[in-house]
Amino acid sequence: MGWAIFSTNHQPIKNQELQCFLQPIPSHRGSAPRDEEAVRSAAAAAAAGHPLPITPGRRKMAGSVDLPVVDLASPDVRAAADAVRKACVEHGFFYVSNHGVDGALLEALFAESRRFFQQPMEGKMALQRDSNHRGYTPPYAEKLDAASEFTGDLKESFYIGPDLNRWPSEELFPSWKDTMELYHSTTLAVGERILSLIALSLDLDAEFFHKVGALNCPSAFVRLLHYPGEVNESDRGNYGASAHSDYGMITLLATDGTPGLQICREKDRHPQLWEDVPHIDGTLIVNIGDLLERWTNCLFRSTLHRVVAVGKERYSVALFLDPNPDIVVRCFESCCNEANPPRFPPIKSGDYLKERLSATYK
Repeated sequence: MGWAIFSTNHQPIKNQELQCFLQPIPSHRGSAPRDEEAVRSAAAAAAAGHPLPITPGRRKMAGSVDLPVVDLASPDVRAAADAVRKACVEHGFFYVSNHGVDGALLEALFAESRRFFQQPMEGKMALQRDSNHRGYTPPYAEKLDAASEFTGDLKESFYIGPDLNRWPSEELFPSWKDTMELYHSTTLAVGERILSLIALSLDLDAEFFHKVGALNCPSAFVRLLHYPGEVNESDRGNYGASAHSDYGMITLLATDGTPGLQICREKDRHPQLWEDVPHIDGTLIVNIGDLLERWTNCLFRSTLHRVVAVGKERYSVALFLDPNPDIVVRCFESCCNEANPPRFPPIKSGDYLKERLSATYK
């Protein structure tokens, strides 16, 4: 049996370019007349000081992207590597199924996440993110898109690393630490399997990233994310996560099924064209980060993405799998030639990540 590669409508993907319908998203300010009753309701809510639900109207023009699904349980490794390469070149995003993360663990993970974020702010701020980037980050503290007119993104989050973690009280959250550590180790193993396929897809040894030390004490962080379902009038048009690319090698994302994630494959195109990423039960979403884009000299895409509001709160959990901080990332020779010379100078992974994080948390 070969690796099963399917589109999101569960039809086999052929080798021709994946088709999608790209339509520009209208501006969030006055791009279309709103229903009069909705306007009156909004005005009344604002006058009463009530939060306004975020309406999904500005998302209606976005088509859904048809990303491939790679079955990690199938034995045809070469076909899998080829499928991953195609996805990384064309989209920078794909799904993995049969990844080995137990459904019961995911249920426990999201239950613990909800319990934590539903606390009063005082309890969450007692574990505020420290200089090691562990702990709680409140809304507005992070600004992923420097060009955004807003102070910061609407989401709140919690960082968990391989060590030096800040844990909630065991009395209040008796299962928290065990659940988070198990999810961290489990998804890290999945990420290493995916990186093995990525190495093969580049005609490198399957253990390349291990052999060069990138996976020797990697910078692997789990991040719990919560996006609000309602916001105040002053935040209308803001994003849960503004447009950005991820910084490291790869990201593995689990979601609660609530929509909102969008990607823009041509980050330098104007106007930018955005597509919705549908939720598929039983899969994790994988995307390429900046360092892998640098390694491959832009052969693989570190795709711009964002989270838009849909009028319903949203929970997700990301594993950011980044190299050992001392690894020097330089363009692979196989990805360069006279017509396509290296586009980036060599840089230490840790220096690049520090630079990007400093810009994000000003």
